Amino acid sequence: MVELKYFERSDFKQLINWIDSPAFLLQWGGPGFDYPLNDTQLEKYIENANNENAETMVYKVIDNETGETIGHISLGKIDRKNKSARVGKVLVGDKNSRGKGIGQQMIKEILKIAFDELQLHRVSLGVFDFNVSAIICYEKAGFIKDGLLRDSRKNGDAYWSLWEMSILENEWLKIKNF
Repeated sequence: MVELKYFERSDFKQLINWIDSPAFLLQWGGPGFDYPLNDTQLEKYIENANNENAETMVYKVIDNETGETIGHISLGKIDRKNKSARVGKVLVGDKNSRGKGIGQQMIKEILKIAFDELQLHRVSLGVFDFNVSAIICYEKAGFIKDGLLRDSRKNGDAYWSLWEMSILENEWLKIKNF
């Protein structure tokens, strides 16, 4: 099992070490970061995060058995008026932890925060169409594909298409205890 704890300055170096290419940075962080990732960008990322009225909550993912940080996830664009938010920056950074259902646990934990603590109605995310393992993970967690944003991000000379996915409060209530 995993636990989410606030991402802090002391976690910067490890995250920077996990992001090893411009393509991987785009896949993980979207267009909001420039390669190479650095402390300055991460300072801006957490600047107004993780407080009672924050629009962004940023977490490191802790493996409960080892106590090690094995990943990263955020809940951003928190809109308390419309009761919505967006999951982002999902990363199982420790390569030895991949393929073991950690992503599934991370998503379940972030949805607990979104729906049970923040009382939101809708949570969305975007995932590149070639990231099949992530899409399967999100679908298992209850997310539904809303639509494909064709050629929405440029990576070098190539364009990447992005699936928009979401889960609603009533859908979460049906599956949260499984």
